[in-house]
Amino acid sequence: HPFFVFPGGIAGGIEICITFPTEYVKTQLQLDEKANPPKYRGISDCVKQTVQSHGVKGLYRGLSSLLYGSIPKSAVRFGVFEYLSNQARDESGRLDSTRGLLCGLGAGVFEAVLVVCPMETIKVKFIHDQTSANPKYKGFFHGVREIIRAQGLRGTYQGLTATVLKQGSNQAIRFFVMTSLKNWYKGDNPNKYINPLVTGVFGAVAGAASVFGNTPLDVIKTRMQGLEAHKYKNTLDCAMRILRYEGLAAFYKGTVPRLGRVCLDVAIVFIIYEEVVKVLNKVWHTD
Repeated sequence: HPFFVFPGGIAGGIEICITFPTEYVKTQLQLDEKANPPKYRGISDCVKQTVQSHGVKGLYRGLSSLLYGSIPKSAVRFGVFEYLSNQARDESGRLDSTRGLLCGLGAGVFEAVLVVCPMETIKVKFIHDQTSANPKYKGFFHGVREIIRAQGLRGTYQGLTATVLKQGSNQAIRFFVMTSLKNWYKGDNPNKYINPLVTGVFGAVAGAASVFGNTPLDVIKTRMQGLEAHKYKNTLDCAMRILRYEGLAAFYKGTVPRLGRVCLDVAIVFIIYEEVVKVLNKVWHTD
């Protein structure tokens, strides 16, 4: 049913407006290399410096590029997941957790290739560009044109391996945890009503699990997409160099802001998604 694309898109758009500032801070802290004296002392310092020099609006720089990406990303993620899980349910309509994991993996890979990789590369280049002495991108579409003109479409597909690994493992972990918790909560009654707050708690748990599972991949991906990406031969080389020069802790850079954001993010998205599906079911009588 093509209808599953809508709720995902709506959920993604609302969620990103709520949580964008933490994403901005996370990317800044991850790009802040040890080699040069770091610009920021930590989360609050990064927020303070940004607001001082650009006002509160500064924390929303680059929002448009994520908004253009977030809506199709959530649409693809939930659309593909619903499609796959409808194929994978047993006779009673139950989805077991292993199949939930595989459907999540599929959804993550699809969203990585179609939406996330080009969008994230553009986002990281934008945020990096704004911190350089004389920024060269005037706006979203101008920036995208410049990137494609300078590097071709391949320029928007930097770090594809890292992104596919990250999104695939991300959604696999999230949908696995989500499916397991829902099955546990429903017990023997597949039609049991789940309160939106319960959905939110399950979402937050799923989000936290995915952060601990794949923040290292996120750090590698951010480095592979920054303006310094040419230093690394490939994804593995990038991982080895971070390990050698900066130690294990570097793989968990930005975990605290990411944990806060992702738990909130996944909770909000699952709640909005379930609620929008309920409303659309009433409108379209798909049941």
